[in-house]
Amino acid sequence: MKISTLLSKKIPTLSFEVFPPKTAASYTNVVGAAEEIAKLKPDFMSVTYGAGGGTSQYTLSLAEKLKDEHGVTPLAHLTCVSSTREMIHNQLKLLKDSGIENILALRGDIPEGMSTEGLDYRYACELISEIKEVGGFCIGGACYPEGHTESANQREDIAALKTKVDAGCEFLTTQMFFDNNILYNFLYKIREAGINVPIIAGIMPVTNAKQIKRICSLSGTYLPARFRAIVDRFADNPGAMQQAGIAYATDQIIDLLANGVNNVHIYSMNKPEVAASIRKNLSEIIEVR
Repeated sequence: MKISTLLSKKIPTLSFEVFPPKTAASYTNVVGAAEEIAKLKPDFMSVTYGAGGGTSQYTLSLAEKLKDEHGVTPLAHLTCVSSTREMIHNQLKLLKDSGIENILALRGDIPEGMSTEGLDYRYACELISEIKEVGGFCIGGACYPEGHTESANQREDIAALKTKVDAGCEFLTTQMFFDNNILYNFLYKIREAGINVPIIAGIMPVTNAKQIKRICSLSGTYLPARFRAIVDRFADNPGAMQQAGIAYATDQIIDLLANGVNNVHIYSMNKPEVAASIRKNLSEIIEVR
């Protein structure tokens, strides 16, 4: 099923992200984790893709396995910044031949010290236009409720987002956030800017304190005082931190649903137990289909 069709039904959805292994040696463990998450019957599962196609073969094989063996709709990430046009078109052919019809089109992080001059792709909108021209795919993109770190301000970032949507992006998935008011303000601003595609809220259950340091260093995500207090209190107790992180994420999701944000995507970090706990917490709130 194309994700645009699912989202058009305007019913609550729950989906999970998994990431493929970087090496063949860890492939079995990753597949095992993804299969456990697939048993939760999510509305779809996204599979990430390394910059320059570093994990492309595993992205494809994992997405195929989810679709063919578990009946889960896959959303294959496709990152373009370090890829040539030939590489991208080859990947698109492989996806199409495998019956995978949903793509999350991303620029990807620019490697440190790398210039974007002379690259085939500098922006996600260029990749989106090309996928649209090939045809047959439902195309999603990323959005940043707190603004992209490379944008001068949020107005500039929303203008760039509008360009992506105009290029053919059919839905948007947000970067993680920990204060729902940030998302609500963002939704108001993008609707005012004429961006009317469905928005999927990206939620990360933080289950260890090291994740927080990495999140903040990469994206500068705002951490509310309530969330910081949880981390300060439970950081040295892994079991308690995991339980508290799941509870906080669950609370976020319930608030989102209560305020009309129907579509939630969980950054699972390949942890089936975390995904299962959230699914259980929402068992009477989001229907398993």
